[in-house]
Amino acid sequence: MVSSEYERRIAARFATFDQDGNGYIDREDFSAAAKALLAEFGTTARSDKGQALYIGAEAFWQGMAGIADRDGDQRITREEFVNGAVKRLRDNPDRFAEIARPFLHAALAVADPDGDGAASVSDTARVLVCLGVRQDIAQAAAATLDTDGDGNVAEDEIVTAFARYFTVPE
Repeated sequence: MVSSEYERRIAARFATFDQDGNGYIDREDFSAAAKALLAEFGTTARSDKGQALYIGAEAFWQGMAGIADRDGDQRITREEFVNGAVKRLRDNPDRFAEIARPFLHAALAVADPDGDGAASVSDTARVLVCLGVRQDIAQAAAATLDTDGDGNVAEDEIVTAFARYFTVPE
């Protein structure tokens, strides 16, 4: 049962990961996110960037399953997700950041056409939409992620924000 405000917020974020809406998070949800990103940016799965994205998605899935899949069935229920966040991540957002980093790094690389290590705010919004964020929210969130105001979102900016969104009470 979800009782605290923090737990309610985390439960609402479950849908971000449940890409297919089947009520649980599994490896296929991470693969679907990678596939959607590659399609959005016209990147092939066999390219170096495509392979890095799939490897990052698998690493993210493995890390999340290690934290939250308590019964070992290779699926994370909403309750497991909330409990994993509350019990294992709330006080250690850096752990979540490190689990997410390979995927986020690869996603930014896919969205970074010039290879300078950062994606434009508009391309970052496209990434967020691919990951299930509504367009209007994605635009605002991407602009917020650009903490130094240079018009681009770098890896450290997005990893820090991502970890805070899922682990730190607002």
